[in-house]
Amino acid sequence: MLPFFKKKDGKKPQLEGAESTVSSDELLEEGESAASGNEEVMTELSIHPAWNVPKEDQYSFQFLNMECPPLKPNQLSLSGINIMEESKGVYRVTAFVRNSLDKAVELKETNLVLLNPKDEVIGRKTFDLSGLEKLPGRSSRPWHFYFSADDLFVDEVPMEGWKLAFQLKPSSRKHSLDLAQSWQSSLAEGSKKQLEEMVERLDPPKTGEVNFMGLKAEQKENGDLHVTILVRNGSEKSIHLQELPLEVTDASGEVVARGGFKLEDFSVKANTSKPWTFIFPVSMLNNETLDLSSWSAAPPKQAKTSIQSK
Repeated sequence: MLPFFKKKDGKKPQLEGAESTVSSDELLEEGESAASGNEEVMTELSIHPAWNVPKEDQYSFQFLNMECPPLKPNQLSLSGINIMEESKGVYRVTAFVRNSLDKAVELKETNLVLLNPKDEVIGRKTFDLSGLEKLPGRSSRPWHFYFSADDLFVDEVPMEGWKLAFQLKPSSRKHSLDLAQSWQSSLAEGSKKQLEEMVERLDPPKTGEVNFMGLKAEQKENGDLHVTILVRNGSEKSIHLQELPLEVTDASGEVVARGGFKLEDFSVKANTSKPWTFIFPVSMLNNETLDLSSWSAAPPKQAKTSIQSK
């Protein structure tokens, strides 16, 4: 059996993976949460009774658990510890399973995905987590998860920056708003709330469908056209848009602007909608005067949109 940690010449162990969290209501079948609010919940280390962990490794687990960020109430999380190749093509992924509820929980058969540093799915497997037994309230329990070549979509697994995450069933998660960090920091709270409420009111996209909805079109003083659209992802996987051709039709029914946009690191999480603003310079406009009393923006039917689903 592999040791718990790689020996690194006396250096302190480090969390080699990232953390992923879900609401307990989304994962558990119980439905009632025990607490609410925004308090920070620290989790205490809980070693499984059947694990025989040497003292040195207990100290390492304790140190790494203290390095984990606090959780919010009613969350379950997976915090990556390390990945080791146990045999050819078989990887042992070790992570803390963390519970911020005040009460113990029991996990059952659960789908997990392994993500690379770009949040792209590189592995998927269904695990029976009943072996964890009862996970005490406000606790953090290390556990091993084994992925074989049949469970992985890549030949090489990253040793750092990866993430293990719960894959929720589509029916258990509402379609929600996904804001880029730049929008999170610049948008007023009232505007965020309006966007959230609008996304909740709209009928979600069909399963697996990606579509576009116009939010705002405005022609600036310099003549440029700023168009904000909602990219709606009805898939169970995150999508990554690399190129997006768009054409805008105004109230006259004519195409008044057409252009292609290259996007860097533009992703839309599974089952979410993300707003984004596209700028058409004057040179891309077919008319200098636009009637934006009604309008639409979408990729041309004959154009190919570069979308990767992971």
